[in-house]
Amino acid sequence: MVSYAPSFARQARALCGVAFVLLLLAAAASPAAAAPCSDLLPSVAIPVAKPRAITADDLIRLRDIGQPDGSMVRQPTPLSVSPDGKQAAFILTRADPATNSYCRGVVVVRLDGTGGPKLLDTGGDLIIAQTAGRGSMIPVGIAAPAVPRWSPDGRWIAYLRRDRERTRVWRVPAAGGTAAPVGPDAVDIDAFAWSADGRRLVIARRPAARAVAAGVDAEALGGWLYDARILPNMGARPLLPSGLAVETDAIDLQDGTIRPAEPDDKALLDAVRADDALPAAQAVGGRRAWTERRDHAPMSPLRLFADDGRDRPVACTATAFDGGFLGLWWDASGGELRFLRREGWAKEVMAFYRWRPGKGAPQPILRTSDVLIGCVPADTDLLCLRENSLTPRHLVRIDLATGRSRTVYDPNPEFAGITLGTVERLRWRNDRGLEAWGDLVLPANHRPGEQLPLIVVQYHSDGFLRGGTGDEYPIQLFAAHGFAVLSVERAAFVAESMAGVKTWDDFNAANMKDWAERRSLLSSLLTGVGMAITRGDVDPKRIGITGLSDGASTARFALINSQVFAAAAISSCCMDPKTVMTQGGIAFADMQQKMGAPPATGDASTYWRPYSLALNAEHIDTPLLMQLADEEYLLGLETFTALREKNKPVEMHIFPDEHHMKWQPAHRRAIYERNLDWFAFWLQQHENPDPAKAGQYRRWEAMRAKLIARGAP
Repeated sequence: MVSYAPSFARQARALCGVAFVLLLLAAAASPAAAAPCSDLLPSVAIPVAKPRAITADDLIRLRDIGQPDGSMVRQPTPLSVSPDGKQAAFILTRADPATNSYCRGVVVVRLDGTGGPKLLDTGGDLIIAQTAGRGSMIPVGIAAPAVPRWSPDGRWIAYLRRDRERTRVWRVPAAGGTAAPVGPDAVDIDAFAWSADGRRLVIARRPAARAVAAGVDAEALGGWLYDARILPNMGARPLLPSGLAVETDAIDLQDGTIRPAEPDDKALLDAVRADDALPAAQAVGGRRAWTERRDHAPMSPLRLFADDGRDRPVACTATAFDGGFLGLWWDASGGELRFLRREGWAKEVMAFYRWRPGKGAPQPILRTSDVLIGCVPADTDLLCLRENSLTPRHLVRIDLATGRSRTVYDPNPEFAGITLGTVERLRWRNDRGLEAWGDLVLPANHRPGEQLPLIVVQYHSDGFLRGGTGDEYPIQLFAAHGFAVLSVERAAFVAESMAGVKTWDDFNAANMKDWAERRSLLSSLLTGVGMAITRGDVDPKRIGITGLSDGASTARFALINSQVFAAAAISSCCMDPKTVMTQGGIAFADMQQKMGAPPATGDASTYWRPYSLALNAEHIDTPLLMQLADEEYLLGLETFTALREKNKPVEMHIFPDEHHMKWQPAHRRAIYERNLDWFAFWLQQHENPDPAKAGQYRRWEAMRAKLIARGAP
């Protein structure tokens, strides 16, 4: 399977430099059992007399349109509007932890809100995204963008579907009928587009992947050469390289023949695959608008340009409109440009503007702290996915004349009958003056002044509050069980404001120098925690911390460099001297040395001591729960072993066939529940009476007894 996630790649390049260990997976096996799809579309909402408490399955079984993480606003839109502008199509996905599988379907809704949704096809496995990293293809554990596409005449809808470990193009009549695959099944399809006349489907695939895999099989007979293709934590087999040639072909829908795509067809495919490009737009008459980096720095703010109608560029010179651009759209006349950008305190606000290039500054249409995702034109309006901290994602239509929004489709009406905790936005600056914010969530029945244990969840807090980045720490479930939760939005990278940063290598090295990025994030986190404490609702002696990836890095740094946290749970581990230079493989070790890390044969203790749990095991008494993917647990063994040898409270669980971000619903349920049990045990002195959990409590009670015997706080 080869599905690229370029937006994730951009983020990974930055996070690698702050000790984000992006770990790689061989092919993920699909769960054997199929999810029952009878409730993929919600039944008609029934008024609820009394709202009920939230459960783990309520969060896991949310119906999703697009990538579930509300912070991933730069992903390709999952929405497709019909040629007549009256309907929209999308892939609806629902996880089922009971069968450890997903139900996926092609759904069409009318944009006037009439008629109800139509389910045109169900089936297929989750398509896992891959990204290019350090010369190899890396499955990352999130769903690949899935965008159905209408035929030019509006009669058909085509989409990617994965069955029996092969991704193919399927099509289904838009009015309803039989869905069927189109074209070959020998090689995964990366992307597709309709030809202008609708007679062909243009496909992109990488047939060289099969030849490379066969070469690796042949090499095995004489032993694989250990080189940068191999990541020991993932296994001995060399990974497929990134940059394999893309073959573009056209499938004739009349006779099924396949031939190399003509230049015009190839251009159509290139347009739909350009999801890593900076925001740009072209009007019907050809007038262009585009964005450019202000300078050569990798994360330099974007500036907005448009041509004046005579192919001369006009810049939006208002300094208030530097950076944050998410999308550009021309009106039907090509005279007015509409754009969406992030702005305000630490980019917490999304705002629509209208601009007539060369005729003054942009004018506001709508400003909101809600998250708007995947916006596409629909007649004179924009169709967007909208969500906020207390409202799951739903489809809305935004009137660009007034900024008013109306709901077109709500995939999760059941949430109207679920009690959620209250949410308050807190804002602060860290010791470097960088803006940050967090959402303080309190139980619905909380009494002012009642001091609660606090759990910190990282590292983005955009949109509906599920389980933080990676979705492993269920915020509302914690609140329903008597915890306060601080969902933290990370501050900007320190290197963003540094002079002389011109490349990603410069960027990563600047963040790593003297652990500048880690210190900045710890300052931000502790400032937010302090603000929550001063409100009087948090017990300062009962604070827990969590994190995956960059969030886990911050959590580990916090355990070493502060005394604030009474319990911790992490989903990624770890950055220790031996681990970094061995278990991550040659490519990762070389990258770390480029950013300033010492070689494996050098004196590593001085460099790594501020960040390595293994080197600080003697001083760590905070109970630590590690729930790791099977391809990452080897990276945690140096820390686990050091803590275990020092008789410190540590427990590790390994989840099979998992990625850096875990994708299997049954695993997520187990992780949710164990995290809840862990923090309830250490911060509330509460044990779940379920007899099946007696074993875990015997282990944890033994840990607590050792802490008490040592006189640890």
